[in-house]
Amino acid sequence: MTVRRTLFKGGTILTLDASVPDLVCGDVLIEDDRIAAVGENLSADDAQVIDARGHIVMPGLVDAHHHMWLGAMRRLMPNVDDLFVYIDVVAETLGAHYRPLDMYLSTRLTALACLDAGITTVIDACHSSRSPAHTDAALDALQESGIRALHMVGAAMDKQASSDHLPGDLARLASRWNHAGSRVQVGLFGQLNLAWWRVARELDMRILTEFIGDLAQLPAEFAEAGLLGPHNIFNHCTRVPAHTWQQLADAGVNITVNPRSDALFGFDDDSFAWQQAVDRGMTPALGIDLDTAFGSDLFGEMQALFNQQRSAMRYRRFRGESDVPAPISVEAVLQSATINGARAAGLEQQTGTLTPGKQADVIMLRTDGIGVFPLTSVTATVVQAVQRADVDTVMVAGELRKRHGQLLNVDVAQLNTEITASRDYLLNASGYQHPLFA
Repeated sequence: MTVRRTLFKGGTILTLDASVPDLVCGDVLIEDDRIAAVGENLSADDAQVIDARGHIVMPGLVDAHHHMWLGAMRRLMPNVDDLFVYIDVVAETLGAHYRPLDMYLSTRLTALACLDAGITTVIDACHSSRSPAHTDAALDALQESGIRALHMVGAAMDKQASSDHLPGDLARLASRWNHAGSRVQVGLFGQLNLAWWRVARELDMRILTEFIGDLAQLPAEFAEAGLLGPHNIFNHCTRVPAHTWQQLADAGVNITVNPRSDALFGFDDDSFAWQQAVDRGMTPALGIDLDTAFGSDLFGEMQALFNQQRSAMRYRRFRGESDVPAPISVEAVLQSATINGARAAGLEQQTGTLTPGKQADVIMLRTDGIGVFPLTSVTATVVQAVQRADVDTVMVAGELRKRHGQLLNVDVAQLNTEITASRDYLLNASGYQHPLFA
C-alpha cells in the first residue's frame, strides 16, 4: 500500500509539546494522516514538499465551544447584553423556523470559516437539535467540511421545539459516528438533565453543560459516583461558588471559557473563571461561543483572554488583595487554544501538539505580513499579532484544507449565495426586522 507523504520544509517549528523541541528552522513530515517526524533536515522519497521558509508551523487551533448552527445570524446582535433577550431572538424568533437545510448551511459556513482561521478541531455546542434530521444535517456539514469536530446534541432552546427524540437518538448517532478513526464524533449537550447524562454515560459519550453560577447550581444528586468526571465539559463557569469549583476540580472535569462572549453578556467578574480553574490545577480551554457578535476566529479570543486576565488580576491587586495570581503569559494562552481544547474534547492523544504519532492537524502561518514582521517571540506573534489573513496552510488528518491563503475545493461565492438565501428565509418566516444599519 502506497504511503502518502507531505513534508513541511524549513519553517519555524512550534510544537507545544515539551518533549519535542521547538526549532528555529526545521521540518515536519506527514505520512498519510499522522505526524511521522519533527526535526532538522528531514527527507522523504516521493513527499509533497511545502516550502515553510518564512512561516511558523504549529498544531492546529482547537475551538472548544462554538454554537455553529448560528452561522446564518452572523453579527445579528453585536451589542446585546441580556441573555434572555438574546434567546428570544435567536431561539424563539429565528431558531424556531430552522429547517435541516438551514442547519446544514449554517454549520458548514461556520466550519469552513474556522478552517480558514487555522482552527482544525471544534466542539460544536448545538442547543438546537430540533429533530434527527436537523442533527444529521449538521453532522453531514461537519463531515463534508473536513474539520475535526465533536458535535454535542442538545435540546432546542425555543418553546415550540420538541425534544422527544432525545436522548433516544443518541444510540443511533453513537453507532454511526463514534468509532475509532472517526474525524467527526457525537456527544451530549445535556445541561443538568440527570436521566440524559446516564444514557450518555452508557454510550461513553462526553457531556457538555453551560454553567453560570448565578443562573444554575450543581444539584446534590450529581455528586453520585461516576457521574462527574473527565467526560464532562463545563462551559462559562462564571461566578461559580468556591465549593462548586472544588467539586468540579476534584472530579477532573474539563473547563471551557469564552472571553469575548462572557464579557459581552456580563457573565464574568474579576474572580475570572479561567483563573479559578487554573488556581485549582485545571487546564481551561478557549471557545468562540457565537457568531451573532463575533467572527469565527480564535485570535480574538486569545487576545481577549490575555487582556482580561491581566485587567482582572490588577483590579484585585489595586484593591489591596493579597496572593493575587500572577499575570497570564502568552504561552498559557496558546496552550488554552491548542492542547487544552484537545483535552476537553477527549482528543489529547490525537491532536493539540506536533507530536510524532498524533494526527496531522497542522497549520502554517505567514510571518511576512506588515503587522507581523520582524519575528522575535514566536508564541507572542501567534497570540498577539497573527490574524486570519496570515493563515497560509491548514491540514486536518493529513488532508490540505487551505493552501496559499485559499480554502481548497470550496466555492465561496456559491456558499455566500446559499447562506444569504437561508438568512432571508429565516427573517421572512419569522417576521423579524433587522435593518442593515441597525
